[in-house]
Amino acid sequence: MSQLRIAVLNASHQGENTTRNFRRELDASLSEFDATEGAVPDGFDYDGAVVTGSRSSVYWDDDWMQSTKEWVADAIDRGVPFFGVCWGHQLLADVLGGTVKDMGAYEVGYSEIEQLEQVDSRLFEGISDSFTAFTSHSDEVVELPPGAEPLAENHYSNHGFRKDRVFGVQFHPEYDIRTARELVHRKELSDDRLESVLEEITEENYRRACEAKQVFDNFLAFVREVKMADVTADAPGTDASTSVGCSD
Repeated sequence: MSQLRIAVLNASHQGENTTRNFRRELDASLSEFDATEGAVPDGFDYDGAVVTGSRSSVYWDDDWMQSTKEWVADAIDRGVPFFGVCWGHQLLADVLGGTVKDMGAYEVGYSEIEQLEQVDSRLFEGISDSFTAFTSHSDEVVELPPGAEPLAENHYSNHGFRKDRVFGVQFHPEYDIRTARELVHRKELSDDRLESVLEEITEENYRRACEAKQVFDNFLAFVREVKMADVTADAPGTDASTSVGCSD
């Protein structure tokens, strides 16, 4: 099969780390769009789409955010698979009818996240039931979209959900040590908390968090299966009701 075509909606306000990180983690042909400048794809001729993190909040009334939500909603309606990270996770939840709010706290640093026992999600295949990931957020998805399935959480918030062909994770599986350190230095933290978080950003913790990067390969594997299923369903003489579905 030819290389997957993935649209990346970059909402990081021109953060260079974001481009580098997602290009490293996504083994696909990427078309990147600066969402904060109002850039979205002209059409929907992509195998999948990814929405990055951002300094913004999804409930702000910014013009660029509205155009991004409109394109995302249209793409979802057309069956484009999506994967959202942090702000992207929240945006996808919002577009699908969920609720995002300020959680009154700031989770930052390497955190322990638990997969939900009753869920067997292909997004987390090959990842331990309890795993480490870097986090940085003060907003949370307080109410999942109707029909969405929670996948992971910790004491701060929901950390993963799925609805049909849409997946989101609150944590940052793409972060490397450089990104984590630069982010923490930009935040307004007390001296004690700054020092504490920086002390966590070690090679050892980064290696532990690398397990969570499997979500990228799992999402792309899902996109390939969806693409094959759609091709099969569109083939002459094929009964779409017997073709491979997009759910577990």
